[in-house]
Amino acid sequence: MDAAEYGFPNPPDDQPQWLALVQAVFNDQAGVWDQATCNGGMRWQVNYWNLGWDYKNIGANGGFFHLAARLARYTGNSTYADYADKMWDWLSSTPIFDWDNTTNSIQIYDGIHIENCSDPEKALFTYNAGTILSGAAFMFNYTNGSTIWQERLTAIMNGMEEYFVNPTNSSAEINKPPPPNGTIMSEITIEWSDKVDQDQPSFKAYTTRWMAVASQLAPFTAAWIMPRLFASAIGAAAQCTGQAANQHPGTVCGRQWYANTWDGQIGVGEQMSAMSAFQALLIQDAKPPLTLVTGGTSQGNASAGGWGGGRVQGTAPWMSDQWHDPALSKVMGVGDTVGASILTVLAILLMGGGVGWMVKSDTMVPMVTEKR
Repeated sequence: MDAAEYGFPNPPDDQPQWLALVQAVFNDQAGVWDQATCNGGMRWQVNYWNLGWDYKNIGANGGFFHLAARLARYTGNSTYADYADKMWDWLSSTPIFDWDNTTNSIQIYDGIHIENCSDPEKALFTYNAGTILSGAAFMFNYTNGSTIWQERLTAIMNGMEEYFVNPTNSSAEINKPPPPNGTIMSEITIEWSDKVDQDQPSFKAYTTRWMAVASQLAPFTAAWIMPRLFASAIGAAAQCTGQAANQHPGTVCGRQWYANTWDGQIGVGEQMSAMSAFQALLIQDAKPPLTLVTGGTSQGNASAGGWGGGRVQGTAPWMSDQWHDPALSKVMGVGDTVGASILTVLAILLMGGGVGWMVKSDTMVPMVTEKR
C-alpha cells in the first residue's frame, strides 16, 4: 500500500501490481469475517490449530479497518469505506473499544476471547491505538473532513494520552514507571518489564509513523500530534547513546525514551522505533499519500485473492454461506470417509516403519530435549 501511495515504480506489466496485491490481501481477509462468534469480527488466526484462533484482536480487526480505509481513499471505491464503517461499528460494539463519555475518549484494548466476548484483554499497546488512529484519519480525509470522523479522531487522541509520559530525572529511575501526563511516548505495558516479546519494542515505530501521516490527512490533529512526536524524538535521541559489541559508541538505542541515560536495552525493535521517531518529524515537508486522482498510477484488480465469493466488486455483502468455496465445506460422503481411512492407515504404517528404522539404526542421534 505504501508503494502505491508514494509512487514507487510499478512492477513489470506481467507481474502483480502494488494495488492489486493489496486488494488480494484485503479480499482474503474479508472472506474470514466470523459472524458466528461475538457477533462478528475476525479471528487473530485463520487456522483452528494455531494459537490465537479463539481470539479477536486489534491486530487482525484494526489492521483490516486500517487497510479498508486506505483502499477507500486511494481508489475512491465506496465499497472499501463500507467495510471500514462495518469494522468500526463492530469494534465499537465490543469492549475492545472502551468509551468514556465523561472524558470523550476511547481506550483501545488488545482483544477479546470468543469464550467470553464481554471480557476484554486490557493490555494497552501503542500500535493498537496507532492502527485505529491512522485508519480514522484516512476515513476523515476520504469523507472530506466529516464531523463524525473528526469526533472519533478526537476521542482516540484523548485515549492515547495514557501512552505519553514525562521525563525522569535520574538514572536511578530507569526500569520504573515514569511520571504520567507528558509528551514522550512510552510502551506502558511492557517498557520497564523484563518480560517483553521480541516484537513489542518495535511497536512505537509503527505508532510514530501513523501519527505523522494522521497529522497530514487530518490537519486538525497536528496540534496534538506534533508536540508529542518532537518530544518523543528528543527522548529517543537521548537513548541512542549505547554501545554493543563490535559497534561504535553512541549507535545503539534504548527503549525508555523518558530516561536521561541509556537503559541498556539492545535490539532491532529499539532501533526501528528510534529511527521512526526521527523520520516522523520530516512529515511536515513530505507530500501526502497519493490517490488515483492525485497522481497514483498503480493498477488494481478488485477480484484478486478472496475466499470464494469474498471479493470486492461493487457491493459489500457480509459473511454468509456463499462466501465459502463449496468444495471446502461439503459434507463428507462414504467415499470421502473410506479414502480418509486408507490414508490414515498408510500414514501410520509409514510412521511405524520410520520409527523402527531409527531404533534399529546404529547411527541414531540422541534426542535433545529443549529446556523451556
